[in-house]
Amino acid sequence: MTFLMSPTEPQDQMKAQYEPIGERFVDHIDPIGEDDLQMSYSEDYGATLEGLDSGNADVAETGPFAAALGVNSDKVDIVLQRKAYGGWEYSSFIVAPKGSDIEEPSDLEGADIAFADALSASGSLYPLSMIKEETDLSLPEEPGSATGADFNPQWTTHIEASNAAADGTVDAAGVGDFAYFTNEDELQVVAERTGIPRAPIVVSPELSDDEKENIVTAFTEAPDEMYYGADGEADTDDDVWFDDVRERGVDTYQPVVDTAENLGYGEEIFG
Repeated sequence: MTFLMSPTEPQDQMKAQYEPIGERFVDHIDPIGEDDLQMSYSEDYGATLEGLDSGNADVAETGPFAAALGVNSDKVDIVLQRKAYGGWEYSSFIVAPKGSDIEEPSDLEGADIAFADALSASGSLYPLSMIKEETDLSLPEEPGSATGADFNPQWTTHIEASNAAADGTVDAAGVGDFAYFTNEDELQVVAERTGIPRAPIVVSPELSDDEKENIVTAFTEAPDEMYYGADGEADTDDDVWFDDVRERGVDTYQPVVDTAENLGYGEEIFG
């Protein structure tokens, strides 16, 4: 079994967070043994979807936008939704350094803006949507490109984008709430969108129904300790960011797809 982690946080940090999840697979899924399990850090969301589509990976954690479009293009199946910070939904932010002259989206013309992965819902899709809805600024022709934009976008990870805004390396950043909270004291909110369905767990469509069900029950029947990270203790730095899961499919993420379509972004961006 190969499990893919999407690049939302630094690699070493994510491997520590997901170590007990790998152990849970080994304990729960027969005949998976320690030598049969590979926990890998994916290059980006697109690579995650391609790995599942090709059968080179079996299960992955990924973002809402990437997963929903992945289902629409038959690359993945959504099986679970994750819960964190007390809810099944979360928020997207556009932020700027504390004290910046950028106070609303219309101030972003010509600004250097760091976004998360181009296929991130909260770190790219929704920040771009807020800019479109609240300004007359032109957006990039497609996520990951600067072509056509009235500002200077760059794509990285949530945490790196948040850090860059906090230290003034960029003028603003588009990030998910967890990345905003990381540097909240050094940032000011330019715009916010709430009600985004939290990220799913997805599996390869190449798996059998029994294999998919085994993965689902490995999560849904797991003890709380699965979320405690490599040190096995709650409320420490290596806790994984979510603390529960429930069975859900692509319908949960239709609002994310609708937002993408309103921006003119569809399945072709995976090309």
